[in-house]
Amino acid sequence: MNEVIEKIEVDNESLQKIFGAGDMYVKKLEKNLNVSVIDRNGEVTVRGEEKNVKSAVSIIRELKSYSGHGNDIEEQNVDYAISMEKENSSSMLEELDKDIICHTVNGKPVKAKTVGQKSYVESIKKSMITFGTGPAGTGKTYLAMAMAITAFKNEEVSRIILTRPAIEAGEKLGFLPGDLQSKVDPYLRPLYDALYQIMGAESFLRNMEKGLIEVAPLAYMRGRTLDSSFIILDEAQNTTPAQMKMFLTRIGFGSKVVVTGDETQKDLAPGVKSGLDIAQRVLSNVEGISFCKLTNKDVVRHPLVQKIVEAYDKFENKEKPHGGKNRK
Repeated sequence: MNEVIEKIEVDNESLQKIFGAGDMYVKKLEKNLNVSVIDRNGEVTVRGEEKNVKSAVSIIRELKSYSGHGNDIEEQNVDYAISMEKENSSSMLEELDKDIICHTVNGKPVKAKTVGQKSYVESIKKSMITFGTGPAGTGKTYLAMAMAITAFKNEEVSRIILTRPAIEAGEKLGFLPGDLQSKVDPYLRPLYDALYQIMGAESFLRNMEKGLIEVAPLAYMRGRTLDSSFIILDEAQNTTPAQMKMFLTRIGFGSKVVVTGDETQKDLAPGVKSGLDIAQRVLSNVEGISFCKLTNKDVVRHPLVQKIVEAYDKFENKEKPHGGKNRK
């Protein structure tokens, strides 16, 4: 096939961000799109087959625009732009950059980094109940936490309630040593970590002492009515159908709920159905409830996590009967 050359002007500051340390980002472009990328004093030359060159130039322009708004380019941005370009879809990096949910205690903006995450955030905004499912590293819990803290600070809700099933102890925590807090902390630690990062330990502890932020195992939700609250049920794949029904019927007036889970990581006993699976089937046509499914393309942890998720997906699909068809 005929080789083509395209050139694009890039300022020095953006050039350093686009190429990355040791040119690691541009090497990714070259490897994934089979092109050659060379910089000559701010003039970037892309050489290769026409289709591949157009894709590479499109990604470089998108990264240039993203960098021009003062953003640092991360490996996840490059990987995401490449994967979306291969699917002939826009990664919308510049569009995603516009909507900041909140800032961490260190001033870092929290925002959706993929189209799937943006859809998830929009679902939380518009719906009373949102089910967010997907593999590890897609930001399900973290973004829900950011939305909860934002709603709390804006006085849209009067408290935040975070819960998850303590499945490893069968919800019977009394046999573990220590007081209640020490018994449930291991199961709730990921929720604390996100709260500390976004809200700060001092603010979190102050609001927790006032009862305005509550972190508790799912078993302690029974018998309550939760008004004017932002409620997050994490690790919902480990609920039973009865637990899920109990939880969803606790919701009171002025509340918003986010249910997160990864259907591929159930810790339930053999033969026990997941409350998350049942709820998605039972409530699929109920108005006011949104379902948002994130995929491995929405993974925003280390790039290796995305590869791990993809590898497991391929392996598990091969293991399934009838040609690896997904169960509906």
